[in-house]
Amino acid sequence: MQLSSVIGEKLSAWRAAGYAHDDYPAIAEVLDWAAGRDVSRPPFLRLPQVRALETYWYLRLVRSTPSVFDLYQSLVQRRVELRKALGLTSDALREYVEEHGFDALIEHIRTDDAFVKQHKLESLRETLNLDYPSYILALAMGAGKTMLIGAIIATEFAMAQEYPDEDFVHNALVFAPGKTIIESLRELATMPFDGILPPRMHKPFAASVKLNFTRDGSPDIDVIPGSHYNIVVTNTEKIRIQKASIRKGDLGSLFAGAGDADQLKQDVANRRLQRLAQLPHLGVFSDEAHHTYGQSMDAELKKVRKTVDYLASETNVVCVVNTTGTPYYNKQPLLDVVYWYGLSQGIEDGYLKPVSGNIEAYDFGDDIKPYISEVVGDFLKHYGSVSLPNGAKAKLALYFPQTDDLEAMRPVVEAALAANGHMPTECLANHSHSPQADVDAFNRLNDPTAPHRVILLVNRGTEGWNCPSLFACALARNLQSSNNFVLQAATRCLRQVPGNPHKAKIYLSQDNYAVLDRQLQETYGESLSDLKQGRENLRHAKIVLLKEDIPPLVLKRQIVRVRRMETRIPETLELQRPRDDDPALTVQRYELAAQVSSLRVMRELGDALPVEAAIEATDARTAAADLAARYRLPLFAVLDALRVAYGDGDVPLRHLDSLAGQLEDQVRHYETETEEMEVALALVRPERFNEEQDHSGQPVRTAEITYRKDRANRLWCVDDARADYGGSFGFHYSPYNFDSLPEKDFLAKVLDALRIDAGDIEDVYFTGGLGRDKTDFVVEYKGVDGRWHPYSPDFLIRRKPATGGKPGSGKLLIVEIKQERLRRDETDGEDGRKAMAVREWARLNPDRIDYEMLFTDTDAVANNDFARVRTFLGGKR
Repeated sequence: MQLSSVIGEKLSAWRAAGYAHDDYPAIAEVLDWAAGRDVSRPPFLRLPQVRALETYWYLRLVRSTPSVFDLYQSLVQRRVELRKALGLTSDALREYVEEHGFDALIEHIRTDDAFVKQHKLESLRETLNLDYPSYILALAMGAGKTMLIGAIIATEFAMAQEYPDEDFVHNALVFAPGKTIIESLRELATMPFDGILPPRMHKPFAASVKLNFTRDGSPDIDVIPGSHYNIVVTNTEKIRIQKASIRKGDLGSLFAGAGDADQLKQDVANRRLQRLAQLPHLGVFSDEAHHTYGQSMDAELKKVRKTVDYLASETNVVCVVNTTGTPYYNKQPLLDVVYWYGLSQGIEDGYLKPVSGNIEAYDFGDDIKPYISEVVGDFLKHYGSVSLPNGAKAKLALYFPQTDDLEAMRPVVEAALAANGHMPTECLANHSHSPQADVDAFNRLNDPTAPHRVILLVNRGTEGWNCPSLFACALARNLQSSNNFVLQAATRCLRQVPGNPHKAKIYLSQDNYAVLDRQLQETYGESLSDLKQGRENLRHAKIVLLKEDIPPLVLKRQIVRVRRMETRIPETLELQRPRDDDPALTVQRYELAAQVSSLRVMRELGDALPVEAAIEATDARTAAADLAARYRLPLFAVLDALRVAYGDGDVPLRHLDSLAGQLEDQVRHYETETEEMEVALALVRPERFNEEQDHSGQPVRTAEITYRKDRANRLWCVDDARADYGGSFGFHYSPYNFDSLPEKDFLAKVLDALRIDAGDIEDVYFTGGLGRDKTDFVVEYKGVDGRWHPYSPDFLIRRKPATGGKPGSGKLLIVEIKQERLRRDETDGEDGRKAMAVREWARLNPDRIDYEMLFTDTDAVANNDFARVRTFLGGKR
């Protein structure tokens, strides 16, 4: 279960009811204005910002600001499902629950340090032990997290002025990790709050709000104790409980040189924190909150948490709101995420630049000079004359691991600029030792008059860097660690502005390509579409489950098990020297692709192209040590095999992967065994739907679906069907959300036939639009990529059982409807991989399953094709 999805489905009903609230009716006025319901004015906030703002207020008012754990408990009633939702899925934790109970496990996590460390439950413990509500709103880069923070604060202040005696936020603390991100928060000072608040609320808000940015060296925060409607913007280093980062030179001017410098720094930090603790009704807002989760658990989290815990103990902290663009850690969603707008949505909706086909990965060995020259030249070739609509010229960012690396490569960059007709002075560096003039130039890069085109960076220009004129990023470093540097740096060039028609470009090493692909999956945990042109107008609807007690499908299925054979490592290993005619430097182009038939997010475009470069090699002993370590093989056995293949010569670095493959073929051995088993497949999984009440107070199960505006005619409600066809066939949920009009036409033909003569038909089900999480009726097929994929056919028609038979045991007809153009398709065609998988089911169950594929090039199913289905409808048991 994903918490944000469940909340989103619950929220949709509140939205449909006009944000009604008996105690605080003004919230409807606030959200209607923020959402742009007044057609006389365009909405100021983007749709993802509106949805996040709605989510926040749904939790504050409808759910009464629960802690995250209480929220999980209220939304997930069954203990088994709650355990899974909290990520407690390992065998050891499951066995602990079976022996001691779920509540005992939760208490154990709260109190047992060794147990938490053993099972890596630090993040969950933080969630369980918080004494105040703390939520994560996850929005992709470019979706407007800073603007969202401002919107929440403005609406909280407005509600506080509307209901002064209630527990709304009267003061806001906004902080971020690091100076780069706090600079981006200065956008709060220029926000047009009249676009967020209706006129009658904006006037008192504007007259009372006070904005304060903490300054380096200042011992205090300029707010009046006990005052209201203050927004204090700072970074964690200035307020957390530790020595503040204050220059020694500032201390003399502040304290006339009295006292120990370290103690004075501690006093400054404490004075700031104590002043904040004197502000009542405090809301705390943390930008780029993922710094306090996941990989930073032992460092940043405890410092930030300690600060907020102190504030919560000294004043009433109403709520803590964390924003981030990276809601996943190691492919697991952070449990506190209550709203999520992903990277793929930002790309589809036009908030990010297109990048399809513009991700290039190079093989360049240890010498990066050819790579740097090639990247600068390629960028100037394609983007030399490109600029934004405001005239700001396109720029390239080069990321280096250390300042020494940057300085060593700067002459290479300047030479590449000159070779392509540009001035060497168009190169700008920014790192911790850069002079102030270079820092100022870096902050002015979006200015149309900025002369710099190639930006060299060390520990700069990732999170918080808003630079729409950046059109390309290149990573001049290889990383294998689990942090998100590759993702943050590579995607920095994707920020979009209206009117820009040009794509962005990402340059990587092959190693960084693999890291980026992994981090895209781990961080966003979602499929990225192939960058559709234009924006999709999406609509939302709620489906209601009408039939729950549907007999399962009892079928024979073939289960294939793979097991490793116990074999010995060969006494003598054999290696063949790979062909040596490949270039030392190649470039491979990629695009971001939908994860439909592959686990990878990035898909190759064409073949790798050669780039001239020198051949890099290593000695045989070093290569042997590398290969032996990979497969835990005897070092000298590998070394002997290398000497046979290479003699006394060196081993080219690019041969290592091929040699590793040869070794793997010699030491891996598996066998498969196939078994036929009878399984019961649930046609619908009621527990996967949300539990709600209808208008009469009766319990119903619902789920939210999304469809394009231009496909609204593919929805079909049960009421519409009953009016024309009567009977009780079909519609185990309503409305049916068909993928195509021929599917809708097919069901209409079936219902029409059953209206005339129901015969022995038990029921008919549309199974293609339910979603794999809500049904077990899923066929697995082996894709063209060699991997297994799930697939649900379109329709299932079931006859009544034979006399005395169990309900649901009658013969089945599985029907799939496809466009005529797919008839010969390798996957979707009549002899495609999906069809062959279903026919295998029919072969294993010859007395139970028939299968029909219908093809059409119109919006209807041909009558002669439907005649075959009619035979089944009119057939006898």
